[in-house]
Amino acid sequence: MPDTLPTPSSAPPHADPPMAGGAAAMATLDLPIEGMSCAACAGRVERALQAVPGVAAVSVNPVTERARVGLAAPPAAPLLAALRQAVAEAGYAVPVQRTDLALADLSCAACVSRVEKALLRVPGVLSAEVNLATERAAVTHLATLSPDPLLAAVRAAGYGAEPVARPGGDAGDGSGGGGSPVPARPAGAGAGAVPEALPVVLGLLLTLPLLAPMLLAPWGVHPLPGLWQWLLATPVQFLLGARFYRAGWRALRAGSGNMDLLVALGTSAAYGLSVFLWWRHAGGAHEPHYYFESSAAVISLVLLGKWMERRAKCQTAAAIRALEALRPDTARLRREGRVVEVPLAQLRVGDVVEVRPGDRVPVDGEVIEGRSHADESLVTGESRPVPKAPGERVTGGSVNAEGLLAVRTTAVGAETTLARIVRLVESAQASKAPIQRQVDRVSAVFVPVVLALALLTAVGWLLAGAGAEAATIHAVTVLVIACPCALGLATPTALLVGTGLAARHGILVRDAEALETAHRVTTVVFDKTGTLTLGRPALVGAWPVPGADVAALLRDAAALQAGSTHPLARAVLEAAAAAGPAAAPAPVLREGRALPGRGVAGAVDGRPLALGSSRLLQERGLAAGPLAARAQALEDEGRSVSWLIDDGPVPALRGLLAFGDTLAPSARPALARLRARGLRTVLLSGDNAGSARAVAEALGLDEVQAPVLPADKAARVQALRERGEVVAFVGDGINDGPALAAASVGFAIAGGADVATETAAITLMHGDLRRVADALDISRRTHAKIRQGLFWAFFYNVAGLPLAAFGVLGPVVAGAAMAFSSVSVVLNALSLRRWRPAPQEPADEVPAAAAGALREASR
Repeated sequence: MPDTLPTPSSAPPHADPPMAGGAAAMATLDLPIEGMSCAACAGRVERALQAVPGVAAVSVNPVTERARVGLAAPPAAPLLAALRQAVAEAGYAVPVQRTDLALADLSCAACVSRVEKALLRVPGVLSAEVNLATERAAVTHLATLSPDPLLAAVRAAGYGAEPVARPGGDAGDGSGGGGSPVPARPAGAGAGAVPEALPVVLGLLLTLPLLAPMLLAPWGVHPLPGLWQWLLATPVQFLLGARFYRAGWRALRAGSGNMDLLVALGTSAAYGLSVFLWWRHAGGAHEPHYYFESSAAVISLVLLGKWMERRAKCQTAAAIRALEALRPDTARLRREGRVVEVPLAQLRVGDVVEVRPGDRVPVDGEVIEGRSHADESLVTGESRPVPKAPGERVTGGSVNAEGLLAVRTTAVGAETTLARIVRLVESAQASKAPIQRQVDRVSAVFVPVVLALALLTAVGWLLAGAGAEAATIHAVTVLVIACPCALGLATPTALLVGTGLAARHGILVRDAEALETAHRVTTVVFDKTGTLTLGRPALVGAWPVPGADVAALLRDAAALQAGSTHPLARAVLEAAAAAGPAAAPAPVLREGRALPGRGVAGAVDGRPLALGSSRLLQERGLAAGPLAARAQALEDEGRSVSWLIDDGPVPALRGLLAFGDTLAPSARPALARLRARGLRTVLLSGDNAGSARAVAEALGLDEVQAPVLPADKAARVQALRERGEVVAFVGDGINDGPALAAASVGFAIAGGADVATETAAITLMHGDLRRVADALDISRRTHAKIRQGLFWAFFYNVAGLPLAAFGVLGPVVAGAAMAFSSVSVVLNALSLRRWRPAPQEPADEVPAAAAGALREASR
């Protein structure tokens, strides 16, 4: 069986058994199948595939894990998707992967449509998306398809293509994403190639003597003789303008048109008309007006516009380049008792590296020696240095501030957080927003419509009695002023800047559709545990019996818990430390022991004490007394209560401790910002109603739904959407996958080793909930830039084409307008980079919350 899919053929290879039915003339396709274990599996896959319309015959080989499918027509992408869906419904999988291609010679949105169609015709391709701003193609295809047929298809369509190398991986490895999305450069554009600005400079120098007499005519400056005009215009037309002829010819050969074809036709007509007039009036007393300046000026201005456009588009990729620059080339590796500097590619998981003060951390890892702070602002968006000590995780690309750290490597290459961030951002920048698909459909017919309009313009002027010269010039102006580039660039450049801007602030957008949708959000739904709360208990209050001291109560409770790793014990110890020296635990605990299912007991300062649940209180024969109402109210709020008891011969109640989950430090200011935007907020929690209601009241949420099972969260989110709400769901990504997928936009809180959940559209790298409002604001501003760009793109064409057709504009002005249209659209998108997040409201300090509760209780 070959490693790559064969092209549709009339007979299958001999490696597999022939298909029944004598399908000698049908197209065939090999599908890789995952999950088959026996002949029964093969039979199930065969039946599933045979049920797909368009399938004539199927032969499944469980040994090679391939299905040979006979088709009545070549395997187009929709049929491939149907085959894959049928296999999935049968309980198996067709493995697919994504390959990114760097493209060259794209000139306008019409080129995008042509390349996508060429890629979709390759057998085995399920989808292809071409981004004009990044000059990238993202191709999803069967895993058995190599990049070679994809490259061949693009080159046959008349464009350059190369596979993209990914950070920490090879091109085409299916990991998604790749290197910096700087627009692809044609082959040979490396060292020693002609500088991009040189043709622009030469064109302007040769064109200036042609334009100057026209501009200076009121001061008596006369045009150059025809010979001199021809000598200046010819190298511009056929040397500097050769790229338009080549690209236009490739478009014609492929049966379509593009901007280059319009420029080539328009300037050739103006140049040819000028040569004809020069030849016809050779030797005459008075030379006619030539149009050499028009053809030369259009080519020079278009070259200038494309050069400015490329420079501006390079700036849109600044976020990816900034992220990639964080990765150092070498690391200081501890090896056999000494430290050696090695290339980053040589590191393996488990290696120990040293990070000196001021150096970038080369890998993801765990600190095993040293203490310091790390600047993670460019990786996670966290603006403040983060303390690092043994046991803390560090992220590759962050900057070690002041102390020497020894770090044990936990991830290298493509698995590092930084590499995964780059892939995620690139994936978003390569994807298409729904509005862009509509623009692409318009652009696909744009060039034929312009050609028809130019022909009608020429015919109309001839019928109106104008001469052939005037009719030709007006038709040339129509060809030159058309702006398909601006249409193709308006959406992707804004999305490119928006996703890069979000990444700089620790907001990772998975796809362009999420960024386009987020600005319409009307309701934000929050998970509770791990999202609005930290997911770990804290001491929220301590109440002694009347006449006793709260500090003594806390000190004795903390002494009983000394050395314990239980979450409630840690909460007591943290609260005691936050309360100050007066509540410091006794240095010695004697006879400490666990009371299974009830609590702990021991001797503190020679006094027998016990700390435990209400069950322990009942076993000791004690009543809650004056603390009963307080305990009942706390339990109604979902708090856990513990009782401190003098455990002597005559037990006595000392006081009550209450535990609850700790609010996330950023929760309160984040909810305030969302309310200020007029958004409705909902809490959806699996905890008991009292606990959820307490959190909602503390944060001011509009609605509480609890308790809700994880499996039912998605249904609740869908119900909100059916009411007409555009719903954002914010969860920790652990058990919230279905709800994240059901929401209009899913926000995941990044944590642990995962950069993002598989289902979330947007990931908050640092877990700061204030970034939700920032993400919505970036989406709103990005969408505004898209609307503005599309308005100006359509305005240039709707206003410019009629003015050109009716002779109001000349070719030179038309060329300048066409060049300026693309540049202005890109510069408008770049203005989005001036966005800054709103001033961050101070987040709550977690230890202060417990201390405040204790101070309140002491009153």
